[in-house]
Amino acid sequence: MQKKLPPNLHIDTLAVRAGIEPSQYGENSEALYLTSGFLQPDAETAARRFAGTEEGFTYGRTSNPSVTAFENRLAALEGTEAAIGASSGMGAILMMGMGLLKAGDHVICSNSMFGSTINLFAKEFAKFGVESSFVSQTDAAQWRAAVKPTTKLLFAETPTNPLTDVCDIRALADIAHNAGAKLAVDNCFCSPALQRPAELGADLIVHSGTKYLDGQGRVMAGAICGPASLVVDVFGPVVRTAGMVLAPFNAWVVLKGMETLRIRMQAQSANALAVARWLETHPAVGRVYYPGLASHPQHELAMRQQSGLGGAVVSFDVRGGDAAALRANAFRVIDCAQLISIATNLGDTKSIITHPATTSHGRLTEAQRQAAGIGQGLIRLAVGLEHIEDIKADLVRGLETL
Repeated sequence: MQKKLPPNLHIDTLAVRAGIEPSQYGENSEALYLTSGFLQPDAETAARRFAGTEEGFTYGRTSNPSVTAFENRLAALEGTEAAIGASSGMGAILMMGMGLLKAGDHVICSNSMFGSTINLFAKEFAKFGVESSFVSQTDAAQWRAAVKPTTKLLFAETPTNPLTDVCDIRALADIAHNAGAKLAVDNCFCSPALQRPAELGADLIVHSGTKYLDGQGRVMAGAICGPASLVVDVFGPVVRTAGMVLAPFNAWVVLKGMETLRIRMQAQSANALAVARWLETHPAVGRVYYPGLASHPQHELAMRQQSGLGGAVVSFDVRGGDAAALRANAFRVIDCAQLISIATNLGDTKSIITHPATTSHGRLTEAQRQAAGIGQGLIRLAVGLEHIEDIKADLVRGLETL
């Protein structure tokens, strides 16, 4: 049987041990519970459990032991009271909006966030009377100036996808709390292995478990971490009613992936820093975006917030003239890759390369892309665990044709 864990464990230990509950057979590896319903000992117990007055599993859309283990482990890693799983990272953001916002409310977001996040707030939530303002990720004064009496949520992604802009989490938390609002931080790029936003004042932490939490590119998953008063009491009913539930198998896969999270993030960050430093010296590269570089505008802030590591995502601009020439050059670099995967995911142990302007941010308007600083010559590279010299050699194939 699983023993009660001692207090004050390091994050490396929590990633392996947290979230495991005593089981029927005493298995050492976390069990996978594939069932849609759970047997009840009697009708009275069933009534109490469905009413929420007694703990117990009832139905797969409400809770599942594998999902609960994932949630408990992630909450332990983030240092929050609770976490709740969702079917994807975007499902988690939808859950957050549905739980916190109503018609007439106002949200402030970074204008350089992931493209789908921008569209969710600018288009989908707008249909239901929620107003959104988009401001510079790195200019706290713009966030402060955008606050209205109806502001309920500030939502930042740090570092951003794909330009790795870093916001001052503590400064944004102060702005939000002074306005009576909540601060939510998308911690996808760093994961709790590098950054714990709750320690810097964030109220909620959003995750795409599809990325670094799993680390193998196998399943879709999402989550929100925060106080139980929000996670359990506010977001729990949204999940049960709307059905953006995390599948038990996906939860189990990510739960096991988190065991190696710290090791992977450290190794991939080291690879990314080496690639970024090398790209800065290449004549075909105009600019490199990576928080671990001294040339990054928020380098010192990033090092304070991200445990001294830059993460595993490097973006860079190729040289080439007008927009058409830049796009052609970016495509050439991508198409010449023989090792690196051409895909839009990130967080995998395999290095992945993509052209943000036509993929992750392809559904934004040109004005939105310009506001986010995403040009046609921009390439995003999610650095994996291959040998650094092999990664560089694969990039050289395309860069030397420019």
